[in-house]
Amino acid sequence: QVQLVESGGGWVQAGESLRLSCVASGSILRLNAMRWYRQAPGNQRELVADISRDGNTNYADSVKGRFTISRDNAKNMAYLQMNSLKPEDTAVYYCNADVLSTSFRELRFWGQGTQVTVSS
Repeated sequence: QVQLVESGGGWVQAGESLRLSCVASGSILRLNAMRWYRQAPGNQRELVADISRDGNTNYADSVKGRFTISRDNAKNMAYLQMNSLKPEDTAVYYCNADVLSTSFRELRFWGQGTQVTVSS
């Protein structure tokens, strides 16, 4: 079994920054792609950013230039540095990872989410 746990969410004012963290634990042989999604009330879950194991990144247009995804393979962790936050960034942020397990199966796992609230 694999668990993803996010942390770092909170309440900030517009223009401020937050850094989210995601740690993976359990029966992990290798973490492959990792992603951050978000879901605001009444909206569908959307992909914010993703990062391959070797560090290639992609971003949603709405966060380009403001958010940075990174990872530490030795620690099985991913991060999302969020700068210049806007009220429209308010959402629950979820970590997602493709995991090659110790049983040699690649499965996708989700964290439980962390709330980010940005006030104007």
